[in-house]
Amino acid sequence: MMQAVALLEDLVAFDTTSHRSNLALIEYVEAYLARHGVTTERIMSPCGNKANLMARIGPEAPGGVVLSGHTDVVPVDGQPWSSEPFTLRDGGDGRLYGRGSCDMKGFIACVLAQVPEWVGASLERPIYLAFSYDEEIGCVGAPALIKHFMQRYRHAASAHVIVGEPTDMQPVVAQKGATNLRTTITGREAHSSQVDQGVSAIHIGARLVTFIEDTMAELVAEGRVDAAFNVAHSSLHVGRIHGGTAINITARECEFEWEIRHLPSDTFEALYARFEARCDALIREQSDAGKALEIVTRPLNVTVPGLADRDNQRVLRLAEANLPGPCCRRAVAYATEAGQFQGAGLETLILGPGSIAQAHQPDEFIERAQLDACSTFLARMGQALAEPVGSVSGESKP
Repeated sequence: MMQAVALLEDLVAFDTTSHRSNLALIEYVEAYLARHGVTTERIMSPCGNKANLMARIGPEAPGGVVLSGHTDVVPVDGQPWSSEPFTLRDGGDGRLYGRGSCDMKGFIACVLAQVPEWVGASLERPIYLAFSYDEEIGCVGAPALIKHFMQRYRHAASAHVIVGEPTDMQPVVAQKGATNLRTTITGREAHSSQVDQGVSAIHIGARLVTFIEDTMAELVAEGRVDAAFNVAHSSLHVGRIHGGTAINITARECEFEWEIRHLPSDTFEALYARFEARCDALIREQSDAGKALEIVTRPLNVTVPGLADRDNQRVLRLAEANLPGPCCRRAVAYATEAGQFQGAGLETLILGPGSIAQAHQPDEFIERAQLDACSTFLARMGQALAEPVGSVSGESKP
């Protein structure tokens, strides 16, 4: 764990906020892996300022595990930090503070700290490292990384995936999908004393915002719930809204940004169709009154798919057999890259150190005990992957 803390200190020092390049961190990881004889591959972003990183430790053989982590972090702007966010601080309370310490450079540090042990071991099945960019703004980098992995490695389809997001080192078997959207409404200005002459984009927007909230109640009434999630239904939420020019003018424009976080049993398309039908009805209503109204909605990211609790028994056995303590399976409402891996046909779960309650917060931290638990798990996992395939103790392993 001491090595993991030292690596975490270095990783936190790289400001990899999503609007910045992550190449300096990628170069650091490449150099570290090269010192231990591990060959790496970059998968560049279209803009050329960011990169995914892929590596394999061990033989080119069936099975094995992909350890997946994202290198970007969320902004610190406007947050009341007690110390420099990009300098790891030991609080003396068993916690290490710094942006990304929990989400999710702590996991990457634990993985890198184990590399010398894995390189020196006689692995029977490979360990793949898969570090991505731009997860925080919609899991943008992972699709190209996954595509490269599936094409590059002959036995990729038989590997399993552990996405190291913060889960308190408890296996997460399901997550919601997520899509961010921007809706722009264009009405017609008029003097506010003559409201019948105009079409207020703000009033239309208010009706749509209310519809979005009401849709959640409809989903519950329809029984579209999953008690494994702490928010048991698909959630729809409006986070930003603005419009209008003056109090005495009916607003020509209104714009709001919102999201759909759908259960694995729902789909974005089905939920969005309800909203689209409501927009069409409002446009027809205004058209029948001889007034023009335009409503345009554009996605801000490609839909991040949910992770369904299925086709995961072997990776779950591997995780649960090597965790240092008792565990329980969970479902989470936040989005990760796990659904993208599952969509490629790979058995996938989410398991990593730290708590999501600390992620994205000022004074983000990770507990040393969580790093210790993760390091213990990774060491045991490596030992399991070194066991002969078909041995009594290893036959249930991937």
